Amino acid sequence: MKFGSSGLRGLASELVGNPSGLYTEAFAWRLASAGTQPNAMVLVGRDLRDSSPTIAANCMAALTASGLQPIDCGAIPTPALALYGQQHGAAALMVTGSHIPADRNGIKFYGPHGEISKADEAAMAQYAAERSEVYRAPPQPGSAIPTRHDQAIATYRARAEMILEPGSLSGRRVGVYQHSSVAADLLVEILQSLGATVTPVGKSDTFVPVDTEAVSPTTLAKFKRWAREFNLDAIVSTDADADRPLIADENGDLFRGDLIGLATALFLRADVVVTPVTSNSGISKAFGFEVVRTKVGSPFVIEGMEASYDAGRIVIGFEANGGVLLGSDCSLRGKTLTALPTRDSLLPILAVLGLAGATGNTLSQLRAVWKLPVCASERLENFPVESSRGLMRRLADRDALRQFLAPLGTVAEVDETDGLRARMQTGEIVHLRPSGNAPELRCYSEAATPDRAAAIVALTLERARATTAKQDPIR
Repeated sequence: MKFGSSGLRGLASELVGNPSGLYTEAFAWRLASAGTQPNAMVLVGRDLRDSSPTIAANCMAALTASGLQPIDCGAIPTPALALYGQQHGAAALMVTGSHIPADRNGIKFYGPHGEISKADEAAMAQYAAERSEVYRAPPQPGSAIPTRHDQAIATYRARAEMILEPGSLSGRRVGVYQHSSVAADLLVEILQSLGATVTPVGKSDTFVPVDTEAVSPTTLAKFKRWAREFNLDAIVSTDADADRPLIADENGDLFRGDLIGLATALFLRADVVVTPVTSNSGISKAFGFEVVRTKVGSPFVIEGMEASYDAGRIVIGFEANGGVLLGSDCSLRGKTLTALPTRDSLLPILAVLGLAGATGNTLSQLRAVWKLPVCASERLENFPVESSRGLMRRLADRDALRQFLAPLGTVAEVDETDGLRARMQTGEIVHLRPSGNAPELRCYSEAATPDRAAAIVALTLERARATTAKQDPIR
């Protein structure tokens, strides 16, 4: 088990056993330390992985044994669970592995006021380590667990439907890639309620891991085919637990996460934007807002939003995966959209569609108007953590890094905020970063053209694979 950029992750085969209950007990202990009273309710949600119902049941049993009242919210988007907990002052946990394959799973934890901090994670990990040898999973509760699924979904739907004017998407043809997202049907319903003509595509009864930062060539080919076949203005989707959006334009080309974040900031007229170093470097004060850069992970973005908050200023955060966090209340259509400082998919999806409609642009035209560097990203899957660490240690030596990147040109400067982000003398960027919660090595790039950005990523990952396989000094 390991805490990464967002929540606890591990093998599903392990989480269906003691670990899910043990970490839930650690969470309950942490809540009590922070003043949560006995018998307080804790919301429990899950995604659609085969392992998630069993893990959720383990979590609810552990909460009951810890003197808390679990509330079963069923299969539900993570931001919907977080919003309902926020409105009721309740803690919550979400059983989800987000974008990672079905043989893995995870748990995201929320205190009564939002996502837990890195300090909370460290304390819970220490508690679990000390209790791992003696912990035994408690029996399932004898009585039925209260449910709140419908109420939580209704609250989330109401929030989403206040973002745009009724009928504002009339005439828009939108495809919804449903796969195995917990928001598959909800997204269709909300877009239809706003007037869009919606075409659901790609729904799957088998779990499909969708990574919005590293969309597979197969999925991209489907987007292009659907865009042509149904004459669509856009295709929208989410990852498994619906806290990250996925958007393609009228041609089926990816509308990347940093563009989604920028569109949302402009739509909300943000004063401050907090985003990790992996986001497009072209997103700057030139767009009319202050930009704060952080390490990768929603806890760091949340810390940056909290430090930037000032009454009257609109503060948002977003990640390169497209997930948007609203750090302050903002006014829309004479109504107050309350802060939701956790990753959300519906706000950015509606903001992108709303901004395109308000400016009279297609999504591809929006991209062209902004004239940002072109970004690309991909990952090496099943890349052992030890291999990632060894590679990063070797590349920390500047001579080794220069040799490693020599096929791409000359290194001008290096940023070690999170991983190694090198700016070349040409202005191109290559960024290597081990995943925080999966055996993956990620690479991000910026260049003048899509082909060049993709080539930088492919070459860098191939050199990383080859270098690690040799276990020899870089040549």
